[in-house]
Amino acid sequence: MLATIDLSFLEFLFFCGIILFASTVRGFSGFGFSASSVSLLSFILPPKEIVPIILLLEIIASFFMIPSIWKKINWKFVFYLLVGVSVGTPFGVRLLSVLEPKVTHLIISLTVLIFAFLLLRGYKNEKLNHNISKFFVGATAGTVNGFGTLAGLPIALYFLIIAAEPAVIRASLAALFFFTDLYALILAYFNDILNYTMIYRTIPLILIVPFGVSIGTKLFTGSSKENYKKYVLYFLILVSIFGFIRALI
Repeated sequence: MLATIDLSFLEFLFFCGIILFASTVRGFSGFGFSASSVSLLSFILPPKEIVPIILLLEIIASFFMIPSIWKKINWKFVFYLLVGVSVGTPFGVRLLSVLEPKVTHLIISLTVLIFAFLLLRGYKNEKLNHNISKFFVGATAGTVNGFGTLAGLPIALYFLIIAAEPAVIRASLAALFFFTDLYALILAYFNDILNYTMIYRTIPLILIVPFGVSIGTKLFTGSSKENYKKYVLYFLILVSIFGFIRALI
């Protein structure tokens, strides 16, 4: 099996551990699967080989979250963000195939870091809760999702800035990413980024995802609104700092 997936035994164990951690983060926050796995997995695989695997696993994670989020999904939010994402994703996938990923990851990390610190200082702006902003944020997230599968970062920041409820944030993000990741995966296939080796690597990881998601869901159920916001912001800051350092190495 290891020969089929082109990984050593230690690399495979490392891969499984990162996916379990990322699934737990996803189950708790509704996003963060990619943000908590792409940078770490880049130690053993190039971005072009990581992104399709993460997209496949993100779709699976969203599917297993459906029972606990369905009633909390804000479909109006999801629709306008999805329109923006559909515009930005092809551009992002194209960037993935032609640009150096370190530059784009550096820009993403710095932007998220700045806004996360602002939010920790109490910044919010409910006036941004309108359809034009949703489209713009969606287009930005689509571009980011195409070249780095990190759409959750700008969208989560947007939800926090407009002071949305944690349950709505978590549910709407999970629903949105089911569609955006499926779309990005199709585009990756037609841009010759997805191949059979990546699919084989995904198969043994499928059982890990629902286990991690269930752990994250239990952690979310036991958390308060303020704790949710605090944990999400700390996570965003941590991932951004790590991504910034990784981009400079």
